[in-house]
Amino acid sequence: MHVKHTQPKRLSIGIVGGGIGGVAFAVALSRDSGLDVQLFEAAPQFSEIGAGVSFGPNAVRAIQLLGLEAAYQRIADASPAPFEDVWFEWRRGSDDTYLTASLAPGVGQSSVHRADFLDAIVAHLPEGIAHFGKRCVAVTQDAASATAHFDDGTHFTGDVIIGFDGIKSAVRSHVLPPDQFGDIAPFWSGTYAYRGMIPTHTLETALEANGSEKRLAWVPQMYLGKDRHILTFPVKQSQLVNVVAFITDRSVPHPRLPDGEEWVQAVSQQEMLHVFQGWSPACQAILASIAEPTRWALHELPELPFYRRERVMVVGDAAHALVPHQGAGAGQALEDAYVLATLLTDVRCDHRPVSDVLAAFEHVRHARTCRAQRTSHDAGDVYEYSGKGIGGDESKLIHDLENRFDWLWNHDPHDDVIAARQYLETVSRDRL
Repeated sequence: MHVKHTQPKRLSIGIVGGGIGGVAFAVALSRDSGLDVQLFEAAPQFSEIGAGVSFGPNAVRAIQLLGLEAAYQRIADASPAPFEDVWFEWRRGSDDTYLTASLAPGVGQSSVHRADFLDAIVAHLPEGIAHFGKRCVAVTQDAASATAHFDDGTHFTGDVIIGFDGIKSAVRSHVLPPDQFGDIAPFWSGTYAYRGMIPTHTLETALEANGSEKRLAWVPQMYLGKDRHILTFPVKQSQLVNVVAFITDRSVPHPRLPDGEEWVQAVSQQEMLHVFQGWSPACQAILASIAEPTRWALHELPELPFYRRERVMVVGDAAHALVPHQGAGAGQALEDAYVLATLLTDVRCDHRPVSDVLAAFEHVRHARTCRAQRTSHDAGDVYEYSGKGIGGDESKLIHDLENRFDWLWNHDPHDDVIAARQYLETVSRDRL
């Protein structure tokens, strides 16, 4: 399946998975004419679920560094002045009382419709790189190469295989073989998320009818309560409001999803309204405006001991899938894409074993992505009055919300590149 080239390429890279992270990674690599880049997607075409995705300042920085800012800004939503720096306003779910706001200066609640963002990135992908209907079923490697095997009987052999293939990753079982590491499977977080999209004018009308301010429709909001919370933010140039309403089972330490239950299913509006019975007028207006909600069983991965095995690596959700409570998942995938692409497009990358470059990437990214997983889970506890040492104490809750995101947002992915290059220099010196 190799593409023939008139001159030998410095490095051949196979990417498994064509979501936002995988495509952004492929676009960044494709700008280097010294690389042979091939992307394999299981679906018949690029597609994303129709949901909103939120980006913190760190993710917007990664988008800029990836050279995708213009494409992003054309579709990104932001709150109108004077709320442009608001990431979320936080309110008590029982009565809409304002608690505080988390501010992300210069970025605010930068959000997009997932499908729109994927389309915008795909527009930058050169012809001939993407291959569809290619579901990876196994990965093998030897000292000189790595091979991805697909369910249609074809395969791709290159210098490196990168698994950007999501929480149900097939590449992950090669990196962490089950006979050595057990079955590393996604686990249910205990949280269900009811999702829906509401036309903004519909929600404004419903809010006003319930005696609430209509600006709650277009300024991002979080409504907090015991074992439940609701978030809203605008997407599609503020034509739609993305709504997610969460409920968590904390009755047992490790709740299990009923056997055979689908992760995503259509449910009745009645079920959702029952879950939030007695909540505030604004919350009632929001939920009553979603005629056909879907319910998502939110899964995450345990923290993996490592992300790579010689020439094969998992990144993004395949390596560190997390719950969405800090809006950090897509951001971590984009940071991964920028850092790894920058290391692989370095012209010196052919002068050393490429597995050293993957090791350097893992060295600088592992602790941060594991922390993003851990703190995202913790954030859900905080929002639902179950945070360690916080519980229902709103003064402690407010302090946490005002400071929780600093470490996540104030990160420059280029610092990871610098640290990885220092690591590689140390490795080279140690070998002399």
